[in-house]
Amino acid sequence: MENIPISIQGYRKLENELGRLKGERPEVIQAIKEAREEGDLSENAGYDAARERQGLLEARINYIESRMALANVIDLDTLSGDRVIYGATVELEDMDTGDVKKYTLLGPDEADPTKGSISILSPVGQALLGKEEGDDIVVDAPRGKINYEVIAVTFLGSAGLRL
Repeated sequence: MENIPISIQGYRKLENELGRLKGERPEVIQAIKEAREEGDLSENAGYDAARERQGLLEARINYIESRMALANVIDLDTLSGDRVIYGATVELEDMDTGDVKKYTLLGPDEADPTKGSISILSPVGQALLGKEEGDDIVVDAPRGKINYEVIAVTFLGSAGLRL
């Protein structure tokens, strides 16, 4: 398995979610116990709902634990340079429409396009890696090929991170 890059802040967010989910376990177990005491399980909606919640809870806990085991925790405040790497904030101009977009490249577990961050594993993220100001990239998107020019590459560090 390969390492998954994640910021210190993103890792802490996963730790907090894991703690919260593990804290819900006793409540879900109690709900299952109470539903069992009601009798016939074949027609017990409360039991089915509690078991489903337990399954979802355990699946998310397992997912987070597996991701944390692969995490390569990176301090965004130590990054700098002229080329696009994990943690870079990139300003792009769509060469066809003139629209300008600004993204911070993060790992898949912390990227959120609505907050201005994209995954380094996304098509745009992959196309950007290693590029510098003035470089052109072509991204295959559902609407077709999009041509971008890299306008700026900066490193805002953790102060610029919105998780």
